[in-house]
Amino acid sequence: MAATSKDVAERAGVSRSAVSRTFTKGASVSEKMRRRVEKAARELGYSPNALASSLTTGRTKLIGLVSNNFHNPIFLEVFDLFTRGLQDRGLRPLLVNLTDETDPDASVQMLRQYSVDGVVVASSTLPPAFAEAFRAAGVPVVHSFGRYASAPSVHVVGIDNKACGRMAAQTLVDRGYGRVGMLAGPKTATSSQDRLAGFLEEMTLHPQVAVSHSYASAYSFDAGRTEMLRLLASETRAEAYFCGDDVLSIGALSAVQSRAIKVPDEIGIIGLNDMEMARWESIDLTTIRQPIRQIVASSIELMVAMLDDPERYPEVRIFPCTVVERGTLRAPPEP
Repeated sequence: MAATSKDVAERAGVSRSAVSRTFTKGASVSEKMRRRVEKAARELGYSPNALASSLTTGRTKLIGLVSNNFHNPIFLEVFDLFTRGLQDRGLRPLLVNLTDETDPDASVQMLRQYSVDGVVVASSTLPPAFAEAFRAAGVPVVHSFGRYASAPSVHVVGIDNKACGRMAAQTLVDRGYGRVGMLAGPKTATSSQDRLAGFLEEMTLHPQVAVSHSYASAYSFDAGRTEMLRLLASETRAEAYFCGDDVLSIGALSAVQSRAIKVPDEIGIIGLNDMEMARWESIDLTTIRQPIRQIVASSIELMVAMLDDPERYPEVRIFPCTVVERGTLRAPPEP
């Protein structure tokens, strides 16, 4: 049987409360006592019970990690970084799937049942109301990949999606394309709305270029492929497309290749995210890099700070993006 705190107390010749204080962060215990208890624990192979500790401290160290787009491979990287980063801070991630969830209050109620100490909403498609509902319920919350706001009601960490849309548009103009389009994500997603708004805003500065746009039903391979097949059947298809996400771009590339259309000679594609698959030789996607590692690290930093100071004033942390040159856009014209 596993050793208990009682066994450790008897081996060390101390009280059980002394054992508890030794393994409770911030508790008062002398260095001599700590060494004696830790030595006894090592000899017995004892590890403190996290659930029992939560009853003593009132803190579970559980952090709800919620998202709603599990079909997008980029979130494998996001979840990997979040779970490892939280665990390195002594916190325990609780992964929650909110796909098809439309009621923020129901999500709050579900997470409260687990007595989470905080919540990270890791989604660019869930509306701000989800993160705001957690704050209203008194739960520390960070909205990662959330929508930029000059006066946020919750902590937001991510990118300026409008700026990314403008960046994509300018890149296509610089390559000399005369007809460009945007294949956006789902119409209801704030990331789709903002990336398209930035794209169209930049294109108003280039009236010589014909512009079109459409939406995919989801940020997924199948949705990108389906919409690109529809666009390819149109007589007014564009010469190059900004796909609002890498997985949409890869679906679009599959559609283009199925029609024996050459990339980038006959059609160009630029994505957004720079997920691992975008670098594969068979894909070689030109894309806009979202600094996911920095966004996740900053989100965890804010969450840890909020656990110590739940009333911390909400702030926005926005990270810049850059174009990553690969093989799905033609080279810019020489000066």
